Amino acid sequence: MCGIAYLHSFNVIYRDLKPENLLLDADGHVIITDFGLSKMSGTSDEMATTICGTPEYASPEILQQLPYNKAVDWWAIGTLLYEMLSGLPPFYDQDPRVM
Repeated sequence: MCGIAYLHSFNVIYRDLKPENLLLDADGHVIITDFGLSKMSGTSDEMATTICGTPEYASPEILQQLPYNKAVDWWAIGTLLYEMLSGLPPFYDQDPRVM
């Protein structure tokens, strides 16, 4: 959460938070990787419209093709925490169309 907040302080929307993009270093610190889908926004209120990210962790705004802001990263943190506690993302289905 601190890493996402740090990125947001520089007006960066990460947009691809998932277990595969989080690593642990030798001291046990979490490292965020793969900034390929990140977006630098000019202001803290700027909206994005690109549909991107992993469906299991994407927010409703992204999936509904609506403009979105940094709040999509907080949604992804919630789904990631849910998966860490339960073993599967909250809206997971083997059929991507159902998910």
